[in-house]
Amino acid sequence: MIDQPPAPSAPKDQARIYDSGFRRYHGDRTGVGGAVRSLIKHSLRQALGLGRSARYKLVPLPIIFMAFVPAIGLIAMAALIPIGTQDFLPTYAEYYALVVAALYLFAGLICPELLCTDQRTGMLGVYLASPLDRPRYLMGKAVSVMLLLLVVTLGPPLLTLIAFTLQNEGPDGFGQWITVFGQIVASSAVVGAIYGAVGLAISASTDRRVVATATILSVIPGSAIVTDILVNDGGMPAALRLANVMFLPRAIVHRIHGERGGWPVSENPTWTLWLAFFGWLTLSVVWIWYRYRDLVVRR
Repeated sequence: MIDQPPAPSAPKDQARIYDSGFRRYHGDRTGVGGAVRSLIKHSLRQALGLGRSARYKLVPLPIIFMAFVPAIGLIAMAALIPIGTQDFLPTYAEYYALVVAALYLFAGLICPELLCTDQRTGMLGVYLASPLDRPRYLMGKAVSVMLLLLVVTLGPPLLTLIAFTLQNEGPDGFGQWITVFGQIVASSAVVGAIYGAVGLAISASTDRRVVATATILSVIPGSAIVTDILVNDGGMPAALRLANVMFLPRAIVHRIHGERGGWPVSENPTWTLWLAFFGWLTLSVVWIWYRYRDLVVRR
C-alpha cells in the first residue's frame, strides 16, 4: 500500500466554515417602537459627539455652554444686587435675544449632522432595512433635533427661573410660578420648532453637510436682513415680517409672556404670527417628505 501524501493545509488567510446553524433571539422584542427609540438615542449621541473622538465635541458642547452663559451671568447679578433694584435685568422673553446666535448655530450644526450624514454614508439604507420606514425615520430624527434644541431653548430660562425663585426674585405665589413655567416651556417649544423645522428642511435638500450648514447659517439671518430692509426702508407691508425666520419665534415669545417687544401688535396681530408659525412648520414638513418620499436609498 502506497502512503497518500497529506492534504495541503489551507492558507492562513483563507476563511473556513467550521459550523453552521440557526440561533434564536432571546432578547426583548421591542418592535418598531424600540427601533425608533434606538434611532433617537443614537442620533443624540451622534450630534453631541458622545462616544467619538474629541474633535466631534469641539463645536456642539461649546455652543450649549454659550447658551447658558447669559443665564449664569444673570443669576450672579441677581445675587449681588440688592433685592428690589433689579428692574434692569432682562425678562424671560427678552432672554432669547441674548442667545439667538447660539440657537441658530446649534440648529445649523445638528440638523445637517443627523440627516446629511446618513445619506452620504449609506446609513439611511441600514436604518430602512430595520423595522423603520421613512415616516418613522424622519419622526425619530425630528424628535432628536427637538430634544437637542430644547437643551439650549428651555434649559437656560428654566435655570434662571429656579435661581430667581431661590433668591426671592421669582414670580409671586405658586400659581404665578406655574404660569411663568408654562410660558417658558411654550416659548422654548416655539423657538426650537421653527429653527429645527427650517434646519431639517434645508438639510433634506442635500447630502453635503457643509453645504447644508452654510445654507442654514445664511438663510436664517438673511431672512431678517431682507425683511427689515423691505419693511423698514422700502415701505413694504408689515406682513412681510412673517418671512423673518430669525425673529418670528421671538415675536411669538413676547406675545406668550404678554410683554411688549418685537413687532407692534397693530402692524402684526398675534393671530398672524401663529399663522406664519404653523405655515413654516407645514411647509418644512411637506418639503422634507417630498425629498424623502422617492429618495433612492444606497445600501
